Amino acid sequence: MTTSAAEQPLIPQPPATVTALRQAISQIAPASLPAFTRELDQAADQSRQGSDLAPLRRFITQWAVYVHIQRQPGLAADFRRWENTAEAGDARQARQAAAEIGRLLDEAHTAVGLSTR
Repeated sequence: MTTSAAEQPLIPQPPATVTALRQAISQIAPASLPAFTRELDQAADQSRQGSDLAPLRRFITQWAVYVHIQRQPGLAADFRRWENTAEAGDARQARQAAAEIGRLLDEAHTAVGLSTR
């Protein structure tokens, strides 16, 4: 049995480091690089101001999850579909979409082996 191209990851999951995630994003979602850089700067500033690494840890986790989803075309399409339903659907559809988005994010957190939201 063969798997479709939509089921094959575009790239392997990179290590959860700023450099590896930036490289992965440049390959699979280059339009997201400005947001990545802006959010990295914000996390670094918050970490410096509070003498706490938690903002950087949250940043790494968020972007590792993003890469996990975006590197898999089928999963990324499902995620976008649920986001669109949440924005355009009625209240019942929005609740269902929110539950599905939460499930996908929980699975992605587990898959990348980082702490949950």
